[in-house]
Amino acid sequence: MSNIVRIILSSLLLIGTVALFWFGHWGWGILGIFITILAWVTVFFNENMLIAQWYLRKENMVKAEQWLKNIKHYEKQLISAQHGYYHMLLGIMESQRAPLQSEKYFKKALSLGLHMSHNIALAKLSLAGVAMAKRNKREAEKLLAEAKKADKNKLLADQIKMMKNQMGLMDKQQFRYSR
Repeated sequence: MSNIVRIILSSLLLIGTVALFWFGHWGWGILGIFITILAWVTVFFNENMLIAQWYLRKENMVKAEQWLKNIKHYEKQLISAQHGYYHMLLGIMESQRAPLQSEKYFKKALSLGLHMSHNIALAKLSLAGVAMAKRNKREAEKLLAEAKKADKNKLLADQIKMMKNQMGLMDKQQFRYSR
């Protein structure tokens, strides 16, 4: 459902709730307030995205992907602030199947804009992993440094440290095979 339709329906619900209070139906008016709040929340936070994120936290990738596939035209169904997060979720899904194919989703998410620093750090960390898989050490180091800088709350500190250790092992393997 388009956001314009959601805004119109939410506005009609708000007018109906005010009318219920005006005519003295307080019980129905209070229920109308809750329904109106729920309708306005879905304008700013798409329910498919919320449910997909919930399934991601439960590590049920199949159901999360099903809910993401319910979003047919993300430009119309999501507000512009959610476009980057939509592509980031697609990238997380794709990285489970084919890590090298997830690069385009993470780059698109970064270009569309992510607002939380730990999400930016996660996207850059994932891109660093793809760069390491492609044996592009210079780009991987740059992305790891950017991810470390973006991770202000140190939520991904262990993963960044583990990735740096893997890069060190990659150097040792190249040295061993170059002899």
